[in-house]
Amino acid sequence: MKSNSSTLIKLLVLGCLSVVCVAEDFDFFYFVQQWPGSYCDTKKSCCYPTTGKPAADFGIHGLWPNYKDGSYPSNCDPSNPFDQSEISDIRSSMQKEWPTLACPSGSGIEFWTHEWEKHGTCSESVIDQHGYFAAALNLKKKLSLLQALESAGIQPNGDSYSLGNIKDAVKSATGFTPFIECNVDESGNSQLYQVYFCVDTSGSDLIECPVFPHGKCGSQIEFPSF
Repeated sequence: MKSNSSTLIKLLVLGCLSVVCVAEDFDFFYFVQQWPGSYCDTKKSCCYPTTGKPAADFGIHGLWPNYKDGSYPSNCDPSNPFDQSEISDIRSSMQKEWPTLACPSGSGIEFWTHEWEKHGTCSESVIDQHGYFAAALNLKKKLSLLQALESAGIQPNGDSYSLGNIKDAVKSATGFTPFIECNVDESGNSQLYQVYFCVDTSGSDLIECPVFPHGKCGSQIEFPSF
């Protein structure tokens, strides 16, 4: 009887472990948007995509699976490379909302390939390739980040704004606390670069962040034009 009980317990433990492995490859997503004016206003500069200069709006950087301890998985499935035919119906939206600013100028394919293969493959147990990119597009539409800032009088005109006011404006409009990442312009001034939100493992619903990335901004940061 004892050996039967022991076997049963082992089976239950193994069963639980297998379920956990399938269901919880990660704990949440970071959804990251970047301000193109800050990407370009650095010593490195930028190159507009082959489709032309993007709109003066936040662009998607990525949708990144993360763990609650602050670490993250990456490059989870080399056998599932980016396939542009999977996103043919949303490609024009991606060119608009998820543009590349890296040099040399590109169409976006290299950027999206990197994002899918490094980050997206780590969520493939939950959403497929098309679903991954569609989820990011839907989140951007849901958040209306630039509108949230402008409604609070925070304009991309090169002026400096309080970091606290920026966070408050975003939280007031979206209901969730953002993480603000800064970079520095050619003169060494801190500027609004990227805004992080946390999203549940379905890729559709915003949540409060279990953990924020490392990094900090000054108390006053510039919001450059683009």
